[in-house]
Amino acid sequence: MKYIIYTLLLGFLAYSCGTTKDKNTYISYADQANDTIRIANDSLEYEIIIIEPGFNAWLVTQQPRGFYGENFLEMRNRQYVVEYNLRVAQPQRFDPNLYMQQINYEPFIHYGYEVNYLLYNYFLFFEQRYNQRFVFSRRGRGRF
Repeated sequence: MKYIIYTLLLGFLAYSCGTTKDKNTYISYADQANDTIRIANDSLEYEIIIIEPGFNAWLVTQQPRGFYGENFLEMRNRQYVVEYNLRVAQPQRFDPNLYMQQINYEPFIHYGYEVNYLLYNYFLFFEQRYNQRFVFSRRGRGRF
C-alpha cells in the first residue's frame, strides 16, 4: 500500500512546452501532514508533485538551497532521470512497485533552481529510503 503513495509521487511529470524562469515558479505545501509538495509555474508549463511521507522532514536535514550550483543539479538530475527511466523499462529486473512511471525531464528546458533542487533531493531521499543505488550516485563511487 505504501507503494501506491510512491506511485502518486512519481506521478510528478515535469512536462513543458517552453522555458520558465524561477520568478514564475511557486511551491505549495498544501498538505504537510501527507508531505505533499507541488511545484509549478504560473502558466502551468510544468508541474511536479511529490507525495512521500517523511520527505519534508528529511529535506530540512540536507544541504541548504544555494549550496549546489544549478548546473550541478541539472547534470545530476539528467543522470538520475536516465537511470530511473531505464529501470522503469525493465520491470523484470527492477521492482515495478518502485519504478512505475517514467519521468519526463527535458535537458534543454530551464526548470529553474527550485525545481532542480527539490528533484535532486528527492532522488537522494529515494535512494536512502528504498535502499536503491544509482551507478553514478554520490553514495556509490564517490563524489564528482
